[in-house]
Amino acid sequence: MRLERLNTNKFKAFLTFDDMRERGLTKEDLWQDLPKVHDLFRDMILEADDELGFKVDGPIAVEVYAMPAQGMVIIVSKSTSDEDFDEEGFEEGYIEMQVTLDETEDIFYEFADIEDVIALSSRLFPFGIQGGSLYSYKNQYFIKFEEFDVDFVDEETFVALLSEFGNPSTVSSYVVNEYGKRLIKYDSIKELYGTFINTKN
Repeated sequence: MRLERLNTNKFKAFLTFDDMRERGLTKEDLWQDLPKVHDLFRDMILEADDELGFKVDGPIAVEVYAMPAQGMVIIVSKSTSDEDFDEEGFEEGYIEMQVTLDETEDIFYEFADIEDVIALSSRLFPFGIQGGSLYSYKNQYFIKFEEFDVDFVDEETFVALLSEFGNPSTVSSYVVNEYGKRLIKYDSIKELYGTFINTKN
C-alpha cells in the first residue's frame, strides 16, 4: 500500500491487486459491507497516522476507484461537517465513514514530467503500443488509454511498464479533459517515440 498526502484534510492510498490478495480481498469485496473491508480501511487510517501524521478526529469520506489490472485508488477526506459525529463511538474504535465506489475501464496515468512520458514511449512502442491521448493539467502530464489501444497486449505487463514512470491518476479523466489541455489527441506513444526517440526516420 502506497500513501500520499494530498492536503491537510485528504490523503490518497494506492493498493495493487497483489496488496489486496495478501489481505484476502477481491475487487468485488469492496462493494460489500464486510469485516475485512473495514479492517482494510482501519489499517489504512492507522498507517496514514503513522506515516503522514493524518489524524482522524471526526467522520471521513472514502472514495474508492477500481481500475483494470492496476488496483484501487482510495481517497480519504476528513468531513467538514461533524453534526452527526459520535465522539463516544469514535473513542471506542469506531470510525464513521461514508464510502463511495466507482469503476473505470480506462487506463489513466499521471506523470510528474514530460521526460517520464517520453521515456515511457521508448518502452511501449517496441511492444506495439502506439495509442493514448496525452494531456497536461496543473503542471502534470496524463495519458489515457482506451480499451482498443491495449486489447492485444498483456494487461499486467502493460501496467507494470506504466508504473515504472508514473502513477494511476486520482484526478478524473473527465476533469482533465474538461479543464486540462489535450496535447496529442491520438497515437501519443507513436508521436512521442517518432519525435524524441527514433529521430532517424
